[in-house]
Amino acid sequence: MRGAPDHGDAWSRPWRRDGGEEYVDRPDFRLARRIVTEADTLVADYRLTAAPGHRFLWAAHALLDVSPQAVLDIRDGAPTRLYPDEGAHWIAGAWPTGPAGGLPLDQLGPDDGTAVGAVVAAPEVSVRDGRDTLRLTVEAEGQPVSVALWRNLGGFPADRPYRSAGVEPMLGRVFDLAAAGEHDAARVPGSGEVRWRLTITAGRDPRP
Repeated sequence: MRGAPDHGDAWSRPWRRDGGEEYVDRPDFRLARRIVTEADTLVADYRLTAAPGHRFLWAAHALLDVSPQAVLDIRDGAPTRLYPDEGAHWIAGAWPTGPAGGLPLDQLGPDDGTAVGAVVAAPEVSVRDGRDTLRLTVEAEGQPVSVALWRNLGGFPADRPYRSAGVEPMLGRVFDLAAAGEHDAARVPGSGEVRWRLTITAGRDPRP
């Protein structure tokens, strides 16, 4: 997430524990989560409480250490917003190529000197790297859900570029709340509460 503070209000805050739940308190909201694991699956249930009408963005900030052979599986043709730089301007396109003639966003290597962000209107993404697959899904009834992508293949920053792949299920459709349109951010309903679930499942092809 962009904006001020960088990565959002809860990013650098310590979580406190109350029984099986953890939470972060801010002046305008409380963000709580409960995480359970079973076998190769992790389920994180989130709850944000705030005044009705409060707008927000949330993303699971997953930076993945993957090989240049890694690929992303998202529904073909899913509406995609490509962010070509650090600004709020985006270009409309469709997964996996983004705008016509654009980068192959589903390919995470080899390094090609590019760095772009994208927000894909889809609730699920799978990351495949060799025999390993990581599936990430976000569910939030009545809220906009997407998958944000940070695809930095040695293109950022200009003076000391590095490799970084971020795959981030999210609530919202933009990187910065200040740039969100009417339907681009999650909104707290009259109940004063928004709930959502993040599910992460790891798998491995048994074939050599």
